Amino acid sequence: MLKRIKNLLLSSTLLASILVPAVPVAVTVAAADIDASLCAGANLSADGSCDDASIEEATSSVNSIMSTVINIFSLIVGVVSVIMIIIGGLKYITSGGDSGNVTGAKNTILYAIIGLVIVALAQIIVRFVLAKVSTASE
Repeated sequence: MLKRIKNLLLSSTLLASILVPAVPVAVTVAAADIDASLCAGANLSADGSCDDASIEEATSSVNSIMSTVINIFSLIVGVVSVIMIIIGGLKYITSGGDSGNVTGAKNTILYAIIGLVIVALAQIIVRFVLAKVSTASE
């Protein structure tokens, strides 16, 4: 059971480390041509013109959605990491001095802490990229 949870945490951390850096790139690529897309899309006014207020509103809407998604994902991974730290601590306490169990408990705690660090760095990177995209679109 604990091995399955450990594998799940490791898999989700690996998936997060692969997908989270790809999200800002996708946002940056999408934001590069956002002005033309918005004028041709749903924010086109009746007379065919495109006002800057609607473009800024749509850009901030995309940024807020991305921030919300990343925050929710980070919250989930953070909660799982804290739970894994608690499980690793319990495994360490109940290891009974067996070197194999102690090593497994230490690895569980180490991997959970590495997951927390990756999530924190992902938050910093995403906020930086969204700030740059917001500044570039103004």
